[in-house]
Order: sequence, then structure tokens, then C-alpha cells
Amino acid sequence: MTVQIGVPAESALRERRVALLPDGIRALVKAGCVIRVQRGAGRAAYVSDDAYAAAGATVVDDAAQVLRETQVLAKVQAPTAQEIAALPRGSVIVSFLAPATAADLAPLLDKADITMLALERVPRITRAQSMDVLSSQSTVAGYKAVLLAAGELPRLLPMMTTAAGSIAPAKVFVLGAGVAGLQAIATARRLGAVVSAFDVRAVAREQVQSLGATFVAAEAVTAEGEASGGYAREQTQEQQRRTADAIARHVAQMDIVITTAQVPGRPAPRLVTAQMVRSMRPGSVIIDLAAETGGNCELTRPGETVDVEGVRVIGPLNVASTVPYDASQMLSRNIVTLLRHLITDGTLTIDRADEIVGAMAVGDARKSPTASEAPHA
Repeated sequence: MTVQIGVPAESALRERRVALLPDGIRALVKAGCVIRVQRGAGRAAYVSDDAYAAAGATVVDDAAQVLRETQVLAKVQAPTAQEIAALPRGSVIVSFLAPATAADLAPLLDKADITMLALERVPRITRAQSMDVLSSQSTVAGYKAVLLAAGELPRLLPMMTTAAGSIAPAKVFVLGAGVAGLQAIATARRLGAVVSAFDVRAVAREQVQSLGATFVAAEAVTAEGEASGGYAREQTQEQQRRTADAIARHVAQMDIVITTAQVPGRPAPRLVTAQMVRSMRPGSVIIDLAAETGGNCELTRPGETVDVEGVRVIGPLNVASTVPYDASQMLSRNIVTLLRHLITDGTLTIDRADEIVGAMAVGDARKSPTASEAPHA
């Protein structure tokens, strides 16, 4: 029995990543899978069709052929209605699930007898750690956010001593010390900035300090700030007020503010008010990595740069995709690990009783644990 895996070219706006790279293809072919890759699928990530062919994939000319002969469809962005309709019944889709389209996709998946495994729903447990796409892509976003800010800032990040005198280092403040925030802290420190950070989770304080940054407003942190899986818990109104007061005092002194705070399943918490933005010096920059879920800054407009009295508020979208090769490399490794978990001796099994699969599965809840086994073998 052979598992058939398809990799289409991504069609979503701004998406340059690809779900599987040749190294991942090679590992899956070695495990007995047959892989079909749409011609040009890796082009935006600088991966050639020849590299896929050399890894053992069959390169096909169009998406229709990939979809028609696929048992597992590996994508980056959520499938379209047309892609779902074109897949064989009993297929499995592995991709991100955009929250805005989740409600619309579920009935389509059920009608087509298709199960989707939403990549952002990988549970934060030890045995799923190497499948955690949110962590891998947040690493890229945190790194790139600092570079975006440095490119916009009208001054240098590091302290410099020159014949013309000394230049003081820039001050960077990171809101949210999850994976993206910690990577932003580390990157800003490597570039020579003076870095500070805040997170509602008590455990973040030691992580921030271990990277050489200052932890701000420890008095606003509570033991209840962390929810299951290590995510931040939504604060009470009183906690939000204390946090806002502490942040306001600090933001006014910063050259760069990078916001990364998000609560799973909810709009991003508003941490930076319009008044805080106006308190910053002209030339300062805010990079809001939570723009796609509403933004941490009150003035953020997703996908746009807003100038507020000389302070630029930038709401970038799909930041990981701007570093397409390495983002794809990490994503591919996450997906390969997941597929190896699902495939045993050439048989694909979707077992909703499994704590990983059960947490990720969307659609076709009627399917039996083995209903998706090798329909194209």
C-alpha cells in the first residue's frame, strides 16, 4: 500500500512558502510515499522543479492533476472551496486554517468526506514539539520584525564610537515574550540595541533576562497569566488597566516597539493605545506582528503603514513568508514529522482518539479511524 501525497502551488496573496521541500520529499519517498508536486510550486521559495524531481517527486503540470491523484494534500494556506471539491472522497488536507474561513470550510469538508488537519492546532505537548508550526514560523517572524524596524528607523541600532563622537544605541521594547518575542529580543540584542520586554506570564521574566533584556513592569504579572500549552491567558479588566499603565510609561521612551501578543482563538489584545503612540518621539517605529488578528496597537491597519505625527505604525501580514526558503524549510520539517506520525507501514490512519490528531482535526467527524487508509494504493 502506498500513500499518495500532493503539493500544489500556493495561490494566496503574499504567500511565497511551499509545504514540502526536497529534503522532506526525500524522507517521505524513502518511507514509501508517492509525491506529486505541481510545477513551479517551489519557485517563490527559490526551489526548482529539478530539485524536487531529484528528490524523488513527480513534477506535474497543473494543480488539477495534483488534486485528482492525492490522498494527502500538503499546503501552506487553507484550501479553497474549489480545491476541496476536486479532491477524492476520504482525502486528508494538511495546512493552516484561517480563522476567518474556518466556519465556511467545515461544512464543505464534511460534504466532501474530507478531514483537514489544521497546522496551527498542533497541541503543545512534548511528543508534538517537532510538529509545532506556530513556533517555527514565529521564529522567522520575530527575527524579520527587527530587520523591518531597523530599516524604517532613522537612526542606527548599536552604540558606535566614531571620530565624529559617540552614538547612543537605540531602545527596543518587545511586547509578548513567546517564540516570536524571544526571537525579536535576541535579534535586537545581536544588532546592538538596548532591549526591554514585557509579558503577562510570570515564566517569561527569566527567559527575557536570559537573553540580556530588561523585564518591564513585573508588578503587572500574575501567576494566572499563563493558560494551558504555555499560551497567554486573557487578562481581567483590572489586570489590563495595570498593564496599560506600566506599558504607557515605558513606550514613550522607546525608539522601536515590536508587539507579538496573541491569545489563541481570540482577537489580539490591545496593548498600545493611540495616546501611547502619540507620546513617542517622531521617527519611532512600531511593528505589530499581531496585525492579522486585529493588532496589539489601536492604530494598526493590517497590511499598511500608518504615520502618526512622525511615528510609523506598521502592520505587516504573513511575515514568515518574506523569508520563504528558511520558513519553508522549517514548515516542511514540521509537516514531515506529522506525516510520519500518521503513516505506518504504508498506511495512513486518522485516529481522532490520538491527542495530536484529535486536536488538529476539522471536518468529517463521522469518519472511522481507518476510513482514510490508502484509497489510491
